Amino acid sequence: MNAPFSPQVSRRSLLQRAAGLGVTVSFLGGSAFAAADGAMAKRKMVVVICRGGMDGLTVSPPVGDPDYAALRGEVAVAPDKALKLDGTFGLHPALESVHALALKGQARIAPAIASPDRARSHFEAQDVLETGAAQVYGVNTGWLNRTLEVMGPSRVEALSVGATAPLILRGKVQAASWSPGKGVDETARLPTLLQDLYKADPMMGRAFARGLETEAMAQQAMTALNPAPTPVSADAASMAPKAMWQNAVNTSTATPQGMAPPAMASGPQAIAAQRQGREAARQLGSTLAGFMTQPGGPRIAAISLDGWDTHAGQVGQLNTRLSYLDAVLDGLNTGLGAEWSNTVVVAATEFGRTARVNGTGGTDHGTGSTALVLGGGLKTGGIIGDWPTLKQEALFENRDVRPTLDMRGLFKGVLAEHMGVDRAALESKVFPDSADAKAVTGLV
Repeated sequence: MNAPFSPQVSRRSLLQRAAGLGVTVSFLGGSAFAAADGAMAKRKMVVVICRGGMDGLTVSPPVGDPDYAALRGEVAVAPDKALKLDGTFGLHPALESVHALALKGQARIAPAIASPDRARSHFEAQDVLETGAAQVYGVNTGWLNRTLEVMGPSRVEALSVGATAPLILRGKVQAASWSPGKGVDETARLPTLLQDLYKADPMMGRAFARGLETEAMAQQAMTALNPAPTPVSADAASMAPKAMWQNAVNTSTATPQGMAPPAMASGPQAIAAQRQGREAARQLGSTLAGFMTQPGGPRIAAISLDGWDTHAGQVGQLNTRLSYLDAVLDGLNTGLGAEWSNTVVVAATEFGRTARVNGTGGTDHGTGSTALVLGGGLKTGGIIGDWPTLKQEALFENRDVRPTLDMRGLFKGVLAEHMGVDRAALESKVFPDSADAKAVTGLV
C-alpha cells in the first residue's frame, strides 16, 4: 500500500539526488529489523537496477574468450584496456573503483545471469525482475517489500520520490510516494520541501545538508548527461533534453526508445561536465551512505539508474554510464566506512544484449547479462555461476549470452546468508514458484 507523503515518514526515508543522472533512490527504514539481534541487526543491502538492458559483455568483457572480439566488432573492449579479473574476464576501464574492490576480494561478477523472462521486452522483463515472479505479471508486489514483510511485524516507513513507487518496493509494507504537482518548478520544489522538513532534525539535518551540496553539480552536469541528439532530421534537430524530473521517473512510464540516452558531446566543456557528473554521482552514493549509517536509519535502499538501452552509439554511452555507476558505488563504499563490511550491493539489469554488434554501433535486446556483487563481507572467489562461452553452439537462440544463473537464486543467496531471511519464507513468499532457482551459497 502506498501512503501519502508526510513529514513523519520522510524523516526516516530518503533523499532523491541528482535527478539529471537518471537516478531514483528509495529507502526502506530499519524498523522491520528491530527484532534482529547482534551483528545481523547491522546488515544492509542496496539493490541497483540498471534499467534499459545493460550490456554485460561490456561491463565484464570476456576478453580471453576466443570468440569475443569477432562477435563484438567495433564495440569490443580491447584486451589491453580491460581491467583484468582473471584469465577470461576483465572489467570495463570506467569501472576503476569496482576493480579496486575486486582486487581486495570485495567485488565479484555473475557474467551469465538473467531473470526467468525471455521475451526481451523492457516492461515485461522489469516486471519479472522487480516482482521476483516466475512469469510476467505473476504477482503485483515487489520482492523487496515481501522480504520486509516476512522479516518482522513492525511497521516500516518508506518514501519513493517520483510519479510512482518502484514496483520492487510495492506491497503490504507501508510506503509513501511524493511527486510535484503540475505547473510547478519541480527542481526547486523538492529540495525546498525536504529542507523545511529536515532543518530541525538533529540526526538527519547534517546528512541532508551534505546532499544539497551536490545540487549545483547535478544541474551543471545536465548538458552532458542528456544533451539534444545529433540531428538526423528536422524533427530530431528540434529535440530538447528531457526534464530532470522525467529522467528520474520509473522507466515503466516511458517508451523503450525514450530510455536510450543520446550520444555524448565532445570537447572541453563536455569533458568538464562529465567530470562534474561523475562527482555528483559519487556524492549521491556518499549521501545515500550517510542516511544508511544514521542511528535508526534505513537498512535497505533501491536505486534506479536509467539509460542503458544502447541500440546505437554504444561505446560513448556506456563509457559515461559505467563511469557514473562506478562513482555511485565508490561513494557508497567510502561513505559507509566501517559499515561497508556489513553491506552487500547488487547491481543488476532486466536483460542483457545481443552477442553480436548491430549495424549502428550498438547491440539489441538480449538475454544473459552481468550482475555486480559488492561488499566488505564477501567471501573471495571467482565468477558467480558458470560461463557458457561465446561459441556459436553455446549462444542462446543463436544470438545471446546463454544464462547459467537465475537472478532469483542470487538474491535468495544474499537475503539468506547476509540478511538472515528464513529460507522457507524465501521459497514460499519472497520468490514463489522458484524451486528451480537454487540459492547461491558461499557469498558472505
